[in-house]
Amino acid sequence: MFKRLASTHLTQQLSWSPAVAILGPRQVGKTTLAKSLLQSHPDAVYLDLEHPQDRARLGEGPLFLQAHAHRLIILDEIQNAPDVFAVLRGEIDRDRRPGRFVLLGSASFELLQQSQSLAGRLSVVDMAPLLAAEVGADLATVQRLWLRGGFPDSFGAKDDTASWLWRDAFMRHLLRTDLPALGLRVAPEALHRFWRMLAHGHGQLFNASAVANSLDVSAPTVTRWLDHLCGALLVRKLEPYHVNLGKRLVKSSKVYVRDSGLLHSLLGLHTVADLQGHPATGASWEGFVLDHIVAQLPAGARVSFYRTAAGAELDAVVEVGSRKLAFEIKFSVAPKVSKGFWQALGDVQPERAYIVAPVQEGWPFAESVDVIGVADIAQAMR
Repeated sequence: MFKRLASTHLTQQLSWSPAVAILGPRQVGKTTLAKSLLQSHPDAVYLDLEHPQDRARLGEGPLFLQAHAHRLIILDEIQNAPDVFAVLRGEIDRDRRPGRFVLLGSASFELLQQSQSLAGRLSVVDMAPLLAAEVGADLATVQRLWLRGGFPDSFGAKDDTASWLWRDAFMRHLLRTDLPALGLRVAPEALHRFWRMLAHGHGQLFNASAVANSLDVSAPTVTRWLDHLCGALLVRKLEPYHVNLGKRLVKSSKVYVRDSGLLHSLLGLHTVADLQGHPATGASWEGFVLDHIVAQLPAGARVSFYRTAAGAELDAVVEVGSRKLAFEIKFSVAPKVSKGFWQALGDVQPERAYIVAPVQEGWPFAESVDVIGVADIAQAMR
């Protein structure tokens, strides 16, 4: 059983917030985490709102919630009952005791517009696929995690073939069932082509017009599809870092497929041998490391990338208040950096910079610059 970092965050937030939402893609382990609460809250009520019987049990929302007012209520797949948000608002306003509700969702609350009614009443735990710190930091385990991705059933499969088959079935279900249920009613074949195009452009600046031309649809249509995949927590848009430096800065977003295992399935990469020497290897490693950075951001932090027209570039800039950290991602056991890296450090002026590489142990690279492994990211941001 994996020790999920999200478990600690959930326990902490339940101690002060009346409602906590666990957000993450399907099959990432949200239900397993929520059901673990039943051990410490044996009288908790668990409803899976994907099932009609449980939706019927919820029935008249206010009456059900008030009848179980002194029990922890866990509502799974909350996106299937968006009307509940308004009911929860009234109940929380009536009684703001901490630890009353746990909501589980396979879509971001930006996609669930009704969640705006819970502003100021809801804290959020973002549950990412498995991280190196949760499965083991040795290089062989990190390599397996990178290849198969962090969905527990994929990572823990008996072999690479079983992992591949699980991911293939998972993506088929997403395209044919889950995404249409979230409002993206597009032919699965067309959406699969779009997702594959995003995989081939993984880590690159997104050009909606170019993608639209390839798919013979409009740029607004492509943008809408992208927003839905981001809302379903399957794709990440990384925005550029903007600061008034008097320089020409890149303004387009970079796009990544969230989870390296899904990326490799979309690219047809079955094994570590397939990855070796593949043109997408460096970009895949970049996305894998970025997933770890985002999943372990301190509270209130934000992440972006920095690039100028002159070639100065940082893969990730993390801002926590006035504090800034820079990350450069290199797929090499003996990483080297370009002149643009040093120029970017001079522009951004981070407190410290890190070069994240596939290494077991890190070392000082230069003044205020260290080489680290992917399992060291959380410590670097403390």
